[in-house]
Parts: sequence; C-alpha cells; structure tokens
Amino acid sequence: MTRFEVWAPDARRVDVATGPAPDLVRHPMSPLPGRPGWWGTDVPDAGHGTDYGFALDGSGEVLPDPRSLWQPNGVHGPSRVYDHGRFAWTDAEWRGRPFPGSVLYEMHVGTFTQEGTFDAAIERLDHLVSLGIDAVELLPVASFPGRHGWGYDGVHLWAPHEPYGGPDGLKRFVDAAHGRGLAVVLDVVYNHLGPDGNRLASYGPYFTGAHTTPWGDAVNFDQEGSDEVRAFVIENALMWLRDHHLDGLRLDAVHAITDHRAVHVLEELAEAVAGLSAHLGRNLFLIAESDLNDPRLVTPREAGGYGLDAQWSDDFHHALHSALTGERQGYYCDFGSLEVLKKTLTRVFFHDGTMSTYRGRHHGRPVDVRTTPAHRFLGFLQNHDQVGNRASGDRVSASLSVPMQKVGAALLLLAPFTPMLFMGEEWGASTPWCYFTDHVDPDLGRAVSEGRRREFARHGWAGDVPDPQDPETFRRSVLDWSEAGGPPHRELLGWHRALIALRRAIPDLNDPRLTRTNVEVRENGTERYIVLQRGRVHIIANLAGRSADITTAASRLLLASEPDVKLETDSIGDSGIRSLTLPAASVAVLTGPFPG
Repeated sequence: MTRFEVWAPDARRVDVATGPAPDLVRHPMSPLPGRPGWWGTDVPDAGHGTDYGFALDGSGEVLPDPRSLWQPNGVHGPSRVYDHGRFAWTDAEWRGRPFPGSVLYEMHVGTFTQEGTFDAAIERLDHLVSLGIDAVELLPVASFPGRHGWGYDGVHLWAPHEPYGGPDGLKRFVDAAHGRGLAVVLDVVYNHLGPDGNRLASYGPYFTGAHTTPWGDAVNFDQEGSDEVRAFVIENALMWLRDHHLDGLRLDAVHAITDHRAVHVLEELAEAVAGLSAHLGRNLFLIAESDLNDPRLVTPREAGGYGLDAQWSDDFHHALHSALTGERQGYYCDFGSLEVLKKTLTRVFFHDGTMSTYRGRHHGRPVDVRTTPAHRFLGFLQNHDQVGNRASGDRVSASLSVPMQKVGAALLLLAPFTPMLFMGEEWGASTPWCYFTDHVDPDLGRAVSEGRRREFARHGWAGDVPDPQDPETFRRSVLDWSEAGGPPHRELLGWHRALIALRRAIPDLNDPRLTRTNVEVRENGTERYIVLQRGRVHIIANLAGRSADITTAASRLLLASEPDVKLETDSIGDSGIRSLTLPAASVAVLTGPFPG
C-alpha cells in the first residue's frame, strides 16, 4: 500500500492515476482534515515501482508529482513510487566530518567521467582520498530536461537525475564515499526552477509576480500561500540530508531569494537542519552562494544572523585570479593588485561597503574578523561558474604556466579560508568546461544559444562562444583522466597533494582566527611578491617574471614549488633575518617564529 498526498489548494477535485499508460486507474483523493489545500488517499496495490501522477479537476492530463522521488522517464514522464527503506546502506557508523578544516572538491557527475554516472564516479573516489579531499560537492542532480546539463534548470527537486543513475545511484555514491571517509555535499537550487517540465504552478501558488527574477516570476517565499512553499523547500532539504545521507547542501544564489517575512527562509532552513543534525547525531552543514558580500548569512542566529555554516567568497577568487592572470575585464575591473589580494586574505571581502566600478554603486558589508572564523568562507581559484561562464569555458591552465599554477594552488590551499578545488584542477586539466544544455524544446534551445552569445558582450570577452546545444560542447567538457599520469600534469597533482598534506599536518594552517593572518606585499616595476604569514608558517610567493631576493624571519624551508628556491642557512648578522631566493613564478613555504 502507498499513501499519496499532494498540495493543490485551488482544485475542486484531485485524482491519483496509477499504472502504466494508457491503462491508468484513477483513485479519488479526499481533502485532509486540518491541512488546508492538501489531498490524500491510500492505494493498496501501488507499491515500489508503480507509475503514477495527479489529475486536477477531472482533467485528462496527468501531471507528475511535485514531490516525486523518481522520474525514470524524464521530467515530462510519470512519477514512480520509490521506497527509501529498500536501499541497503553500509554507513551506519558514519557521523560526518566537521566542516572546519575540510578541503572540498566540486564535481559535475555528467562530465567527471566518460560514462557520466554516479557508479562511474565511485571508481574515481580513491583518487580524491589520495589527494586529501574531505568532502565532495556535487553540482545539482535534481531531475532536469535532457540527458546532460549543468543541473541548474532542475524541475523535479526531489528526484535524482535518471541518466546519472537515479535515486539508487546517488545512494550508492554517497555510501561509497562515506566508506572512504568522504563527506558529500549537494548543490540545491531554491531561487528558481527550469522552464521545461516545470508544472508546479498548476498545483498552487509556488511562484509570485510580486517579485521579478532573471527567470521570470519569483519563488513565492513571502506572499499568500507561501507557508506551504517554504515547507516544500525546507522539507526537500531535509529529505536530501536524511534519506540520501548527504552531509551538507550548497544553496545556489541565495541573493536571488526574495523573502520579506520577519524570519527569513534561510534562517528557518538553518534551524531545521540543526535540529535534524542533533536528531541524527551527524554533522550537517549549509553553504550559501551569495553575491551580496553580507556576513549576516554566516552570523549565528543568536546574534541576529541566518546561522548558515559558510558562504562562497567571490572576492577572494576575483583577487587571486586577476593577480595571477592579469585579467581586468568585466567584474575583474576592481581587482588585480596584490594590495587587493592582501585585503581579501585579511578582511575577506574587498567590497565591504566600497565602490564597485562594475556595479556602479557601493557594495558589501564588513566582516568582523574578531568574531567570525575564516573557515566560514570558501576560497577557490576555479569553480563551475568561474570556468563555465567564460566564453570558451577555459580553465586557468589555458593561460597560466605550470609554475604560476603552483603559485595559485599554494595561495588557495594555504589561505585562511576553507579551500575548494574544481574537478581536474589538481592536475591542471587541459579540457575546457563549457556551458552546455540538452533542451528538447527547439525554441528554448535556440533562445539559450542566442542569449549566451549576447551575454558575453557586457563581460568584454570576444571570439566564438560554443553553442550550448551542440553535443560537441558537452563532449569537450568531459575530463580526460589519462592526463593525470603524464607530464606536466603528474607534477601538478603531486604539488596539490603535498600542499593539502601540509595544511593537514600544521595546526597554524587550520587556525580559524583571521586576526592571526598577516600579509605583506611588494609591487613595483620589477618586484611583485606576497608574504602570507599564518602563525609560524610563512607562504612567500613571487608573481614576477624575474627572480627575487626576499628577507625573511623564517628559519626552515618546508616546501618549494621549484628546485632552485634557496634559503640562506645563516642569519644576516644577529638579526635572525635570512635571505630567500625565489625564481620567477615560484612559491616557498617556511616556518619561523610567531609574529611578535
């Protein structure tokens, strides 16, 4: 027997239709007492694997379930009954990983392997363990149209994408990851849904015209009927964490969530997840992506914040990327100098109330570094947005030499923030990662392709923009794992492993106190270097095109990106100061006394 329930507040009649088409059997549903707008019924012979859908007001059209757990025939097909209790988990002893001190790895299931499935990704998990990764962050897997895409146009938020392996495939992946000591984070999208296959508006006021978004009407978090919409989102989040054993969620573009209620939906979500964590006895966490530069997202609820565990730091990315590459177009226009990088390393946000040239207004709010630990901010040199939203999807490996990639890796992995790598970054993958789609609707596909080309005019990128709908755009984005074992990729992979091992071995490199991070920069016509000091650890990077002699109080060389890095063994006089010789585009990690 299966219990069917659905929220359809404006319907006068609701039926659940079960069985294979065209021989559907309709079962009348009844209003549920004490639950306005909800309908329900029990169907005795509809067990696991039964196809079904809902018909509203006697319509001949049968719609998928808004809370469908399984969409085996795509976003337009029928829903299928799925019993979570049938899966045989082996992770009963798993208690999660604490977020502070973790290293994250962002993965897109469809392009991580040639097969593009959860099961194929399992075969590569040992690589992540040997790299030193603590948590895998999956791009969205909620069911979306077509076979391949980024996943941000999902329409069945409760059903893992069938071409990846469906709900059982996701569970096998999570179970296998936990067996190797890896946490799994899932990217979820609550600020909009994709247009193709989205039938939520047929059921109730899931969207509102009171707020506008780039995708049309906003998700209804604060207008009439929003109680059930908020419950839909919060219960969806809890479902992923509870039923799929996920360890955390990354909340996409929360700045696009409009909610004017006294208790913001993000705060309500954080409270619900904290309660589930206490109930399960398992570490669970929430990470926000936000364009607002607002530390209130990660400020504890007791102090008036939303109480999320972490947020992405785009300013750190922009500062590091532009310092390494020299790019200044588009949103990089305020970044590039080492002084800007210094500010992000010590104050988190560069725009913390300052004028943003790109936006044409002041932007951001300061972080109180005395009370806000650094691990609440994710740092990255690459991610799906910062690679895939470039015109040709080119990674930094396309424009940076191997020595400069090593410099970038050191400044990322040894910075105060929680670091995240984008898949393939660890070996300097040469494959691009483009924006790709597989829309079945030809008009929608054409609109996406044309819109993509127009979009790049503002960013200042010229040249050919790959057509997202061209299957070759997707195929070119699949990782080539054969690269990892050959030169120069093997050298970069070893460097990333060494940096992560060093980060784990030295407590100073996981010290969350930003007040103990000191940065010195030198930038003129011939010299361009940065000294990042974290407790006794000194990270000294030469970004110039010529060698540099730099004085330092550090006394022992721990790690160097190039063999001809030299530290004088004797101090200069009685000062305790030594001379470090760094070749062009190189970095050294040293130990020395605590800062006085």
